Amino acid sequence: MAESSPARLYCLLVGAVLVVVGIIGFFYEASFDTGDSTRTDKVFDILAVNGWHNLVHLAIGALLLVAAQGAARAAAMFVGVLYIALCILGFIATGDGGIGFIAEDGVLIDLVPVNDEDNVLHLILGITGIVAALATRPVAGAAPAT
Repeated sequence: MAESSPARLYCLLVGAVLVVVGIIGFFYEASFDTGDSTRTDKVFDILAVNGWHNLVHLAIGALLLVAAQGAARAAAMFVGVLYIALCILGFIATGDGGIGFIAEDGVLIDLVPVNDEDNVLHLILGITGIVAALATRPVAGAAPAT
């Protein structure tokens, strides 16, 4: 088993939560509609989801859980940067640039619904992923980055 580290903890906790959220999300909205016909519902009346969004949660959660066993630092950094990018794209998609938090819903690439609550959560997950990766020492014997 891999040594305990902030990155491994991030991978295990966030990965498990994302898998559970992905499963729960299908009970709210499981459609895979695209474009203007994209249907959404809000989990706990907060976070916008549909079938595509649920699959993204499941995929990222599974990636983190698998990576927790050996590539936690790289996975935490990758997912952290990914979530920062999704946050920025999400604020653009909601149409308010993140100013004012008007909770207007948007759709990324005509597939994944987002709202400001999603965007703030993505920002938090992104920052904590990057911090966890930076707080974790590189694995001894790993090739240095060139």
